[in-house]
Amino acid sequence: MVHGSLFITCKLCSFNDMNKQANNQLIAITGVTKGLGRAMVDQFIEKGHTIIGCGRSQQEINHLKTIYPSHHFFVVDVSDGKDVQQWANQVIENIGTPEYLINNAAIINRPDALWNITEEEFSQLIDINIKGVANTIRAFLPAMIEKKSGMIINFSSGWGRSTSPEVVPYCTSKWAIEGLSQGLSQEVPKGIGVIALNPGIINTEMLQTCWGEGAKHYSTPEQWAKKAVPFILKLHSKDNGKSLTV
Repeated sequence: MVHGSLFITCKLCSFNDMNKQANNQLIAITGVTKGLGRAMVDQFIEKGHTIIGCGRSQQEINHLKTIYPSHHFFVVDVSDGKDVQQWANQVIENIGTPEYLINNAAIINRPDALWNITEEEFSQLIDINIKGVANTIRAFLPAMIEKKSGMIINFSSGWGRSTSPEVVPYCTSKWAIEGLSQGLSQEVPKGIGVIALNPGIINTEMLQTCWGEGAKHYSTPEQWAKKAVPFILKLHSKDNGKSLTV
């Protein structure tokens, strides 16, 4: 009887281990050094998934490597196509093709009328918020297509579906993300999903830039991530082409 119980226990442990491994998703996230990206890292890892993260701050990337040594963090400038391609090549060759590519990295313009925003400011925002998304897709999507599965989650905004004064460059970039996502969803083969995701209103540094103290009335990135991560993990290729909100 003891031997039988031991056998059943071992079988159960083995099943649980296999189930855990089957549920372990490889998730690539841009902009992981602060805000929503940083909060998602903690939640995905807590749920047993493997993170491939990138950001521009060497100091913050080093910190993430220290606290999460079994995960993978890189210094990458998403606005630099060659830098992104080198990152993707390294990831795909040495770690694997991600099941999820979450394009989170973005910046917002200083609040002002469009005609007061300099060409340099506007260009930097477009390079990160739009070209950065295109760069990661160009780098990772071919491997997803070869694998015949994968989800691309492009972070949009309420300002990607509406507009406000003094944030015209940011609105422009997020409206572009909506169009990019829907257009790409019509190009990808079966098994691939492309989603434009509005995260909602969260008390991030970006929101504080626009709303000041008013941002404190909204959820923190950590609170948001607790509901956003399960939401993202339920997305499937059948959701391809949808514009969703957490």
